[in-house]
Amino acid sequence: MIRKVLVANRGEIAVRVMRTCREMGIISVAVYSDADRTSLHVRYADEAHYIGPSPSNESYLVIDKIIAAAKKSKADAIHPGYGFLSENAAFSERCKKEGIIFIGPSADSISTMGDKISARKTISKAGVPVVPGTKEPLSGEEEAKKVIKKIGLPVMIKASAGGGGKGMRLVKNEKDIVSSYRAARSEAKAAFGNDAVYVEKYIASPHHIEFQILADMHGNTIHLFERECSVQRRHQKVIEETPSPLMTPKVRQEMGKHAVAAAKACGYYGAGTIEFIVDDKLNYYFLEMNTRLQVEHPITERVVGIDLVREQINIANGLKLTYKQKDLSQNGHAIECRIYAEDPDNNFMPSPGVIQHITEPLGFGVRHDGYVYEGFKIPIYYDPLISKLIVWGKTRDEAIARMKRALHSYKITGVKTSIKFLEKIMNCPDFIEGNYNTHFIEKNKSFLEEKDICKGDCKAIAIIAAFIDYHNRIEKAQQNISTGNTSSSWKLSSRKKSMFKI
Repeated sequence: MIRKVLVANRGEIAVRVMRTCREMGIISVAVYSDADRTSLHVRYADEAHYIGPSPSNESYLVIDKIIAAAKKSKADAIHPGYGFLSENAAFSERCKKEGIIFIGPSADSISTMGDKISARKTISKAGVPVVPGTKEPLSGEEEAKKVIKKIGLPVMIKASAGGGGKGMRLVKNEKDIVSSYRAARSEAKAAFGNDAVYVEKYIASPHHIEFQILADMHGNTIHLFERECSVQRRHQKVIEETPSPLMTPKVRQEMGKHAVAAAKACGYYGAGTIEFIVDDKLNYYFLEMNTRLQVEHPITERVVGIDLVREQINIANGLKLTYKQKDLSQNGHAIECRIYAEDPDNNFMPSPGVIQHITEPLGFGVRHDGYVYEGFKIPIYYDPLISKLIVWGKTRDEAIARMKRALHSYKITGVKTSIKFLEKIMNCPDFIEGNYNTHFIEKNKSFLEEKDICKGDCKAIAIIAAFIDYHNRIEKAQQNISTGNTSSSWKLSSRKKSMFKI
């Protein structure tokens, strides 16, 4: 049985995995780069090991360093989290060769489903509907034009080894075929080291819906229902919710069966996600499979009541699933907002820097998965996701109201964040009505980018606030003087000159 787990990741997902390990009585091991020496996951773990310089390709992505840390710490198993090496078949195989349990699927499953073309072939054989398109990589520009003419515009040119919106181009006009083909290949090569691309028919008004699955090593596979992930920016998810406001009981049952069939088709075990694209008429098609834990897994945990990391560890231990499909149901409604250190007013550019103050939202039905704290410096080397805010309500309306409250009380200073942008989404009529697809942000751009107008006399309010702060500081300085603590006394003279320059 697993007694010690090395988490081959960082940030909030590393902390999240370690929390379940602690509940299970499992020792957790952190790995860290130069930039993460003071990160919360390093502090939270039972022990930590240094793995190299800040750039991920010199630390978190170096298999030899991760394996060396696992051996040095005598860890029984490695949990990859998401991102980095989580969907790297060579890493899964290397763990197996080294006698270390990989808390995830086999290398064969990762390879089969990680390549989009291979996945389409496998899924089609299992009877799962796929988007019309090619099942082989395009051989060149002439074939691209020929295939696209046959399928009909608009189409998507996609990287076979892709994900996260990279190596993807929407083609609406014939004149753009060649340039889009070249751009997709170039981006795919830079991002994945593989420039193979294929073509899919573009689905108008698409909804991005995914099904969480769990499968053990004994042939048992279940799904834990759907997540609606259509609020996206640049093909990256921003907000997720479950149940989906689009779904009907009949379609949910059909899609769930196909999700299970897809997982079984590649001999899958562990936690994974089958992603579908759905049109407004509820026709659905297989999009891809993520052979790992998803960023948005907490909303499924909250609605279904199952700890997915615990289940991953149990499956890796060779245990059978203790749940059957008929035992599972959705209870209430959950929403997740991804909090990024980025500036919505500057084209969402990353905003690294030092966290000066943070007030995390609390209260009934609120979960906060984060890793930053006051004084922590957000590094420039990694994804700017700093936390995930998850709420639950008995109904969707209650969950939206709770998310509004939670976002309102979530305060971070020192860096720009996406909190205000997320608040606007929660107040957008289309979102409130559940009337949205992957074009939501583009469609509601004017509403979401509208600047907040200060109501009332802002200058007067600012002067009053400064005046109160001024007197609070005087009182504190006088207290320090009276107690003999003059070293920290406030220098009143310098402050008086600048206090009211507003």
